[in-house]
Amino acid sequence: MSKTSQENKAKKAKQESVEVQSNEGLNPELAKGQKAVTQDEVVETTTESEGTAETHKIKTTKIRGKKYQAVKKKIDVTKYYPLKEAVKLVKETSLSKFDGKVEAHITVLDIGSVGEITFPHLETASKKIVILNDTILAEIKEGKVNFDIIIASPATMPKLLPFARVLGPKGLMPNPKNGTLTDDPEAAVKRLSVAKTMIKTEKKAPVVHIVVGKVSQPVEELTTNIDELIKVVKSNKIKKLALCATMGPCVKVEVK
Repeated sequence: MSKTSQENKAKKAKQESVEVQSNEGLNPELAKGQKAVTQDEVVETTTESEGTAETHKIKTTKIRGKKYQAVKKKIDVTKYYPLKEAVKLVKETSLSKFDGKVEAHITVLDIGSVGEITFPHLETASKKIVILNDTILAEIKEGKVNFDIIIASPATMPKLLPFARVLGPKGLMPNPKNGTLTDDPEAAVKRLSVAKTMIKTEKKAPVVHIVVGKVSQPVEELTTNIDELIKVVKSNKIKKLALCATMGPCVKVEVK
């Protein structure tokens, strides 16, 4: 057998081995005769021959289990559902034992930043926000910085200036641009306690992926969050909108 034939035979054997291992790893119960939904995926492998590296694309099969098959039957993949009905389906078809997230996947017209949004009903990581006073000032003097945001007024700001070298590099010095230097510190606390999220597309595709809530939330809260998202993105710029749970099939949404 020639050297070229041996190399081709080795490549073929390696490809078959990759496919078998991929199928077994994705669904250990496939060998027991269970039926499964399949979906082709492309996997790249690299082989070396006589000092040169070659990359080959191999199709493998993604296996879906019985539970996924069962819940997916509840969804008509050709239909665009009204928003409220789509949210109900996402909640019903969530497969996770934990409280999964509800995700929105939007195809828009252009690549880049779409806008900034504050969801009416979305839990976010809490930040410690303080208003500058004598107690906070004393802690800073001692080298203690136990806050994420500090708010000052024009009257109290001069007291903080000697500590600019400490707070500046951390991005903690109050300034009017981000609303942390203001005549109404109490109002600033309320405003900054509500987290804002920047909506951006993928770098090379006009697609937005964003979490809009949790599966455990009421339908009304999730619907309100998604309505706000559509308003910010603008319905005339949305080509397609789909919702899904962290572990669950996608549901297409009708955007009016």
